[in-house]
Amino acid sequence: MLIPILIFDVALVAWSLHLMQEAITQQEFSLMLAGTLVALSAAAMLVVYFLMGHCLTYLTQIPYHG
Repeated sequence: MLIPILIFDVALVAWSLHLMQEAITQQEFSLMLAGTLVALSAAAMLVVYFLMGHCLTYLTQIPYHG
């Protein structure tokens, strides 16, 4: 499951860099803001993936007393 998420994150980062390059070329602040938001969403997706992975690993190792 990690490989598709990494590929999607690389695509998001490439898209954000393209948006930022267009922002510099066209002198558009909104494109720079959009590129920053796309890069932040890619970073947040990786953080959430790793946090949930560690959380689920921890939860599955807790013994059940029922």
